[in-house]
Amino acid sequence: MIPESADAPSGPGSLPDPPPRLRVGVIGVGRAGAALGGALRRAGHPVVAAHAISDVSRLRAEALLPGTPVVTIPEVFAAADLVLVTVPDDVLVDLVAGCVAARSVRPGQLIMHASGRYGVQALDAATGIGAQPLALHPAMTLTGTSVDLQRLDGCPFAVTSADQVRPIAEALVVEMGGEPIWVPEAARARYHAALAHGSNHLVTLVADAIDLLRISGVGEPERLIAPLLSASLDNVLGSGDAALTGPVSRGDTTTVAAHLDSLATADVGVRDSYRAMARRTAQRARASGRLNPEQATMMMALLDGFEEPEGA
Repeated sequence: MIPESADAPSGPGSLPDPPPRLRVGVIGVGRAGAALGGALRRAGHPVVAAHAISDVSRLRAEALLPGTPVVTIPEVFAAADLVLVTVPDDVLVDLVAGCVAARSVRPGQLIMHASGRYGVQALDAATGIGAQPLALHPAMTLTGTSVDLQRLDGCPFAVTSADQVRPIAEALVVEMGGEPIWVPEAARARYHAALAHGSNHLVTLVADAIDLLRISGVGEPERLIAPLLSASLDNVLGSGDAALTGPVSRGDTTTVAAHLDSLATADVGVRDSYRAMARRTAQRARASGRLNPEQATMMMALLDGFEEPEGA
């Protein structure tokens, strides 16, 4: 992981020194902390200390970090070369600053978080005393179970770090089974917005579609819709906007109007999301040339002029 010393022996008959192993500590054994700690342990880095408060976190530690002592936060910092601070985004900055103020963090120590939202600026308090910051975010939904170790194999990781430790950051990702992808500090929030928009909102969209099928009397709606959704995902990943199909991309206002009428008695959130996604689809269809200006204008007029039913 870390380049070998120039004084290391070389030549016929000599074996290269194995890459150094880092003593790993985990603060916050949530889904990310358990998975990443387990992946580093699998790669040969001993996980020497963990801080876990809830019963669920302690169970995760027992399952994915077996034999690891559960200790206080200062004890984690004292024991580890690499500290994973895998806590919720809203407490990350203050927790690190508090650890620095308490003199738990030491110069040269590697401090890593797995937040998608933040780059290394979230660790500025630690960087200010000479610690080495790493922001490694796996672009994967995690469960906090052993399944995650398989999911991390081949998983892209967003990597942001100080230049001097970028090789270490990228090597750690490779050792965990992932693929490092550099994301500049200034782009982290937009990067995370893209992932949340694509993944979290996809879950909401699909769940709404299943609910609409179910209240329409369709049995096993998941079975009905799965092939279509899988094909749509494959198509857009391979072809982008050329994968657009359906009434909005064809400019079929009568069909879209029928959809809106049929949703008049549905949950207001579903109606709103249908209209919002139809507007965005029309915009992309217009920009990619699938809708001509007149068709796009008519579609947007329909969507903007739709009147909510009374009492909605």
